[in-house]
Amino acid sequence: MSKPVLVIMAAGMGSRYGGLKQLDPVGGHDQVILDYSMFDARRAGFETVVFVIKKEIEEEFKARVGRRVERHMDVKYVFQAMDDLPEGYAVPEGRAKPWGTAQAALAARHVVDGPFAIINADDYYGPAAYREIYGFLASHQDGERYAYAMVGYRVKNTVTEHGSVARGVCDVDQRGTLIDIHERTTIEKDGDNARYTEDGGRSWTALPGDTLVSMNMWGFTRSFLDEAETRFPAFLDKALLENPLKGEYFLPSVVDQLIREGRAEVRVLPSEDKWYGVTYREDKPTVTAAIAAMTEAGLYPEELWPAG
Repeated sequence: MSKPVLVIMAAGMGSRYGGLKQLDPVGGHDQVILDYSMFDARRAGFETVVFVIKKEIEEEFKARVGRRVERHMDVKYVFQAMDDLPEGYAVPEGRAKPWGTAQAALAARHVVDGPFAIINADDYYGPAAYREIYGFLASHQDGERYAYAMVGYRVKNTVTEHGSVARGVCDVDQRGTLIDIHERTTIEKDGDNARYTEDGGRSWTALPGDTLVSMNMWGFTRSFLDEAETRFPAFLDKALLENPLKGEYFLPSVVDQLIREGRAEVRVLPSEDKWYGVTYREDKPTVTAAIAAMTEAGLYPEELWPAG
């Protein structure tokens, strides 16, 4: 069984944030959020990282992040492109964005041949999450069903004061197994709880603060990439009819299909850690202060990737 690798989705342009938030420093030595993710992953056991980026930011990304990490981890780069589509499909006129997180995962299909964890570049997950997901991947293989895992966070720990966020809202049974997951693209803080809308704010549904949500930290076997690739055409057929310019192939949607078909079992690894991220530019001071406090407390060294 090959060692688990880490795949980081860093191709998003940060539309809500207004720029390349993946490369915006939050640490004292020009460190960005994904530096802390990789540091946590490395000390949990991950030795290889695969960056999913846009070709247009390759040189800047390598200069700002990749080259300093290359001294400590095996680094690979793959590119999420709008035109990376199954044979017979073309990008619709006017479309300006890639096809979502499942397509981002598929960008790694030529370099990942075993178990892997996948995360967002702009989310801080906490050290425990990497230990949990690495331990699961190193000890589980596909059997009658695909053996997957997800780190679940309390929704109250994952919302921002500055606007809405997208999260996968989870239904989990008493054994800690994921029953289903629904992507909610407009979730807002509501006191100690949260709420979401699917009609532009005309109506809202309450979410208790302890509700488990996905922050796109998943653990998969290679089978997930094969399934996502097989199911991509069916998604495109629907999206090209209904929402050709903005339809997204969501990673949680593929997981949900596999669960409903009885083909995958997903273990939910709950985390009580607080999420930090830069969904909006106004989030940055909070993240910077949190990183500084954790560094002061000794959770991280001042310099994550020493040159020596």
